[in-house]
Amino acid sequence: MAKQKDKLEGDVYYPSQEILESSRVKDYDCLYKQSIENREGFWEIEAGKLSWYKKWGKVLDDSKKPFYKWFTGGKINIVANAIDRHLVSDTRNKLALIWEGEPGDFRTYSFFALNREVSKFGNVLKALGAKKGDVITIYMPQIPELIIAMLACAKIGTAHSVVYGGFSVEALAERISDAQSNILITADGGFRRGKPTNLKNIANDAMRRSPTIISCVVVKRTGEECFMEGDRDFWYHDLMSMPIASAKCETEVMDAEDPLFILYTSGTTGKPKGLVHTHGGYTVYTSTTFRYVFDYQPEDRWWCAADPGWITGHSYIVYAPMINGATTILYEGAPNYPYPNRWWQMIEKYGINILYTSPTAIRGLMRFGPSWAERHDLSSLRLLGSVGEPINPEAWKWYHEVIGKGKCPIMDTWWQTETGGFMITPLPITPLKPGSATKPFFGIEADVVDEKGNSVKPGEEGTLVIKNPWPGMARTIFRDPDQYIEKYWKQFEKQGWYLAGDSAKVDKDGYFWIIGRNDDVLKVSGYRLGSAEIESALISHPAVTEAAAIGLPDKLKGNIIHATVILAEGISGSVELEDQLKSHVQKEIGPIAKPKFVVFAESLPKTRSGKIMRRVLKAKALGQEAGDLTTLED
Repeated sequence: MAKQKDKLEGDVYYPSQEILESSRVKDYDCLYKQSIENREGFWEIEAGKLSWYKKWGKVLDDSKKPFYKWFTGGKINIVANAIDRHLVSDTRNKLALIWEGEPGDFRTYSFFALNREVSKFGNVLKALGAKKGDVITIYMPQIPELIIAMLACAKIGTAHSVVYGGFSVEALAERISDAQSNILITADGGFRRGKPTNLKNIANDAMRRSPTIISCVVVKRTGEECFMEGDRDFWYHDLMSMPIASAKCETEVMDAEDPLFILYTSGTTGKPKGLVHTHGGYTVYTSTTFRYVFDYQPEDRWWCAADPGWITGHSYIVYAPMINGATTILYEGAPNYPYPNRWWQMIEKYGINILYTSPTAIRGLMRFGPSWAERHDLSSLRLLGSVGEPINPEAWKWYHEVIGKGKCPIMDTWWQTETGGFMITPLPITPLKPGSATKPFFGIEADVVDEKGNSVKPGEEGTLVIKNPWPGMARTIFRDPDQYIEKYWKQFEKQGWYLAGDSAKVDKDGYFWIIGRNDDVLKVSGYRLGSAEIESALISHPAVTEAAAIGLPDKLKGNIIHATVILAEGISGSVELEDQLKSHVQKEIGPIAKPKFVVFAESLPKTRSGKIMRRVLKAKALGQEAGDLTTLED
């Protein structure tokens, strides 16, 4: 350990001896080197840990770059790995899912019981006309039936397109139309902050705009009245009690490259992009990343506090934990409802060992201080995780000290909808630097380059690229392969690199620091400043819990910095505090980063996955139209 400490620069947190001894990986550098020198061999070994109907002929087919194929000729189904193989092992009676609703109701499912529900609903979907190759749209709250629906679609060979259960009519209609879905699965509503949401009304409006839907299955969750159209709409519980809902349903044999799901991600302009993930590569990649990064142990209870409607939920609530036989937690509601101790109460109640959440959620709970967490026994926690955006060092330290009691390493993961799973991430044995995603996962070569593709010097900002294909990568954009090339591969076409769209830097120790989307990098008087860097400086002031920094056009400087901040509970904004915060940023970063404006607000515009929509703040500050707001939470 002393030798390690001599090597690394900066603020470093080292794993305990207990973590080092219990971890399945003892030497990251050695295994990483092997995975790069023989990448296909590494992935072949990992694929061999899964259940295949027929072994692949070739690990990687790169004959039609950038449309890479993995495990070609192999026959598999992700459900054969997530459920079926557990039915013939000691895991069959283990809890696969523990669900808690916001009102306090809860349900549990063993792998055996989950298989019964998935098989029954798979047969229901077949009776409604679903067939292999179709795309079924799912629009639901965070209830077990959402996971059952996803698994049932995969089991019978249809691709699912999950639309987050808080999206608007326009967002849902657009995604149904693009996917050309004939079946929609939804619910009467869900609970959020004590109030029922009316999903079925939104679904009704969306179906009027997207006439491809022939059948709509509705789960009764809230009991709120909703309109049901006679020949089109069916109650889930009615269908599941009919003879068509047999508990025996064969899992469809799929080609490794058959689509598993489409997940839409929206940019600042244009229509949402439907990213296609496949049964073979995605199954291998997500299960492998989960097992290594969170050092999953059979007795662990795992909680990824995301929504199944996002890629984080697809990969690390539903598929990867279940493939590994883990017990996963699903919670319906808000993290601070009815009180800010809801999450900490659940960790104590269910004996949760690993918590994986977003910096936004952490900062939101930080606002209420440590006392809410200190009321609860959080000693079951072994590891913590962060996902969705760069985590600022202040939030990292609060998470580590208040929630992890200084003993739980934080797995700060960088990845995207497009990547399917973790790309740059620590392992439990990795010495950690607050705010850094540390180093690439096995088999992944990442770099930070300039516009010409030259590696930048340590500490310099540049563009993040991935230099090689990996099994979990999205295969294309649904119905738009040209855009797939244009968006992700065109800029570094000659080198064959994937463009992540993020700005980053690498320090002298080879640790990666993600700064943010390239769109969020500000140029002030010729200097490049990441919005995340300015926001971290603001949050390090004790009065501030959240911040968003944007650049506004300026004739002299190119951009001036405009910051919006949320203050800690009990603190009010003032001219004096505004001046203090400007000076604080100047002291933390330098005069070039000093904001021109600091605005106090009650909330920030965020997507439902917790990302700050800085373009909305920019449009507001400039008096412009905000554009597409379908992904906005409020």
